[in-house]
Formats: sequence, structure tokens, C-alpha cells
Amino acid sequence: MLIIGFIPSIESKASAAELTEDQIYAKRQELYVKMQSLTQIPWQYFAAVDQYERNVRRVRRDIPKATGVTGIYYKPEIWAGPLNPNSQDTNPVSLQLFAGVGLDGNGDGIADSTDDEDVLYTFATYLQSYGIDKENLKIALWDYYQRDKTVGLIMGHLKLYQTYDTLKLDKHAFPLPIRSTFSYKNTWGDARGWGGRRIHEGTDIFAGYGIPVRSTCYGIIEIKGWNKFGGWRIGIRDINNTYHYFAHLNGFAKDLEVGQVVEPGQVVGSVGSSGYGPPGTAGKFPPHLHYGMYKDNGYSEWSFDPFPHLKSWERGERRKR
Repeated sequence: MLIIGFIPSIESKASAAELTEDQIYAKRQELYVKMQSLTQIPWQYFAAVDQYERNVRRVRRDIPKATGVTGIYYKPEIWAGPLNPNSQDTNPVSLQLFAGVGLDGNGDGIADSTDDEDVLYTFATYLQSYGIDKENLKIALWDYYQRDKTVGLIMGHLKLYQTYDTLKLDKHAFPLPIRSTFSYKNTWGDARGWGGRRIHEGTDIFAGYGIPVRSTCYGIIEIKGWNKFGGWRIGIRDINNTYHYFAHLNGFAKDLEVGQVVEPGQVVGSVGSSGYGPPGTAGKFPPHLHYGMYKDNGYSEWSFDPFPHLKSWERGERRKR
């Protein structure tokens, strides 16, 4: 039998809407550290899973939005048990009787699927049942989600939290230096014809050859190399399950490797005109950076318009200057 001792409740029931951003971060950190003390699993694992699920809940319509400070979600029939006649049951004894997974995480005698502490404790118990080393925890995550992409995203979030040892990784930067000369307009969704009819999944930022291209976020390099459409391109996954795509580059920053952690403003390459052909093809269009953003929702990934984000990041950097 798995036995985890209780630590006094940290009053996790407060709605996120009632708290400031700093208070939300503090509450999450407190919860993650408590689960670490109970299981000996590093707090960054709980942060990574919670961040992944919170991102998914923001963009999915088939699951309810999170109301607390954390985002891990259990379907009622999983929490209460598939044969439980009361899908809203919160009695730990009857939940166990009907093979529900829900547990009481704060010792109040209630196993509430809307209580941050109960939910996180339930997931922590599940992870600990596999062991506390990295390989066994990866197996636990795969058994839970049954999707390689999801496990990869969570492990990427884990690496970011381990690298920076903070939850505050939402800072962004404009992809080109603000002092440089560039121009762009909203071209997302426009028709493209080379290689077959398709839509333009990004914003083109026109600038001179060799202008530095910078990471727009804290993230992990997922892909680097040649693509017949994008030429020399690089893809970076951030903490919000968003994939940032930089294409038509002239080249890459020195020693940049897949799996590497990058941060906002870090140079990853330079503006070019590569693409529309086999490796090395260039000069078929004016030099520019094609910048795209894609969101993963736990099932699939789709493009969305990056233009509003680019304008916001540009304004923010100009204000700072």
C-alpha cells in the first residue's frame, strides 16, 4: 500500500480570479513544493504537468476551464469511479469502493476534483507509484497520456523549469532587434502557390540580409535544418505549448543544437531568402523572416495568427527603449 503523510492544508481552494498574478505563482509554487516533500519527486515535474494541462484546457472546448490556480483535470467518471452512481461523489471511502482515483490531499475528509490540493495530490500519488527516477516517471507519463508528443512537451517544460528554477517564464521578445530596419503587415491566411495551393501560416517581416533573428520566448529547440518551403529554419517550443517557427534564414547561430534551451532575445540565426527548393536554394524572393506560431491542444497542432503578438512585443520593447 502506498502511504503518503499529510502536511497541513495550504488553503488552495481560492479562485484564481481572486488572486494577483504574483499570488497565483506563489500558490502554485507552494503546492508543487509540498508534493515534492510528500513524494521526493522534484517539484518541477508537477509544474511541468500542470503547465501542460492548463495550456490544453485554455484551448479545448470539450473540457471545462480551470477555476483554481492549477489545471490538471480528471473526468468525473475517472475521479469518482466508472460504476459510481454519483459522478460528483467526494467521499474518499466510496470513491475507493467504486475504483475512483480521487484522493483527499489536505486531510479535510473530502476528495474534491475542483480542489487544487486534492487533484495535485492524486496525480502525485499516481506518479510515485511508478518510482521517482526520470525514466520511470517518463513511463508513468506515457501510460497516463498515451501520446509521445505530450510526454515530449512535458519533458521540455521540465527542462525549462530545471534550467531557470522559476515558474515565471512568460517573457517575450520581438524576433528582430528593434533598432534594425524592418517592415511587416498581417499576411496570415493569404494564398500561397509554390508547392501547391496552401495558406500563409505566419507573418513575413522584411529586413536586410544578415539581420540577427532572436528567440521570442523561453523555450526548447525542437527542430533545426532545411525545409523545402521554409529553407533554413528553426522551431522553438515554449512553456505554453506554443511552437515558434522561424524560416528563410541565412544561417544559424553558432553551436545551436536541437534540445537546447533558449531565452527571449537570444540570437538563433539571421535573415535570409532561403527556401522553395532543395537544400541551398536562395534568392527566389526578397530577404525576410517568416515567423509562425502553432498551438498543441493534446490531440493536434494548428497555426494561429502571430501578428497581434508581434505588434505587442514590438510595442513593449519600444516602450522600454
